[in-house]
Amino acid sequence: MSRWLTRPAAVLACAGLVTLAGCGAHPATGTGAGPAPLTAPLSTSLVTAQGSWAVAVMGGPDADSKFWQLFFRPATSGRWSLVTPQGVADNGGLVAADGGSYLVVGFRPSQNLAFSPLATSTDTGRNWTPGLLDAGLANTPGAIAVGPSGRTLALLQDGTVEAAPTAGAAAAGRWASLATLKALAASAPGRGCGLVSVNAVSFGPDGSPMAAGSCARPGAAGVFTDAGGTWRSAGLALPAGGRVRVLGLTAIAGGNEALLAAGNSLFAAWLSGTRWTVSAPAAGGALRALGFGPGGSAWLLSGRRAEATGGPGRSWQALPPVPAGTQLLAPTGTGTLAPGSDGSYDALAVAGSRLTVWRLAQGAWAEVQQITVPIQYGSSG
Repeated sequence: MSRWLTRPAAVLACAGLVTLAGCGAHPATGTGAGPAPLTAPLSTSLVTAQGSWAVAVMGGPDADSKFWQLFFRPATSGRWSLVTPQGVADNGGLVAADGGSYLVVGFRPSQNLAFSPLATSTDTGRNWTPGLLDAGLANTPGAIAVGPSGRTLALLQDGTVEAAPTAGAAAAGRWASLATLKALAASAPGRGCGLVSVNAVSFGPDGSPMAAGSCARPGAAGVFTDAGGTWRSAGLALPAGGRVRVLGLTAIAGGNEALLAAGNSLFAAWLSGTRWTVSAPAAGGALRALGFGPGGSAWLLSGRRAEATGGPGRSWQALPPVPAGTQLLAPTGTGTLAPGSDGSYDALAVAGSRLTVWRLAQGAWAEVQQITVPIQYGSSG
């Protein structure tokens, strides 16, 4: 269930404390010619020390009848539960980020909601503390990032990257601009790659803010690091031709991982120290969802075709065709996927208000759970 929360109500609450049909994501873009708009849909999953989280859209076919939901599966259990924060309209989409001991969720603007309320949980979604970003989050799953110190980054719809020094400051709405799309594009690495949009934010292993986007120069990957106020290239380039779009960026142990598209191919890249390792290409196509897993693993979903990689230096492997209605995949464990295996995944399929969980075991998908979400159609207005 979702209800509208007005801006004054959100402020008082704070003081008290690609392309999926109809649901595609659009990065924060500038003007001028750029890459084709292949972007990462908001439907995704992430793995934290507490377990696995999944963001999915449910409801009817119209935009006003779509409601984004958050699900959680503990690391010690195979059962999923609905943990969507209540009290805020979520028709515009949800964005989630791992804060180590907590999860932060951002609500994208929709209809009359012009800013992005936040919610933070330290108890795996049982309780949520409200927060505020007095601007609209970008329509991409990489729009929020939390560093080891609690410093938080937010990517806005116009390509601006804002920062809050601590988790408490982020919850209280104390944000400051770190960089604009115009400034990033005008920087030396931005000019070098022909930056046209910003798609994701993250942190480097030293805690430095990072931003990634799409470039007009063939082969150049727009991944940048903020070094004391000066943005520098992170040194990633693809051997394949074509314009490169960074679809996702995340922190991993000792480095970072990126998911990228170049032409009709999709790649994973891992940063360790100053060296990037780039995977062989995965099959492209109509990208429906993507996500990161433990140990540098990642997955892609195109139609009913799914592929996964177990981490640095490992090739993409095709999984069995996913069940009908599958919207996203979620790794079933918090450990590294076994080398040479197809990994262990759940496929989350959506039909209206029903979520069906399928689990991959012995090379086949088996239904293991159904959840009916109590959606109140017409409540978004």
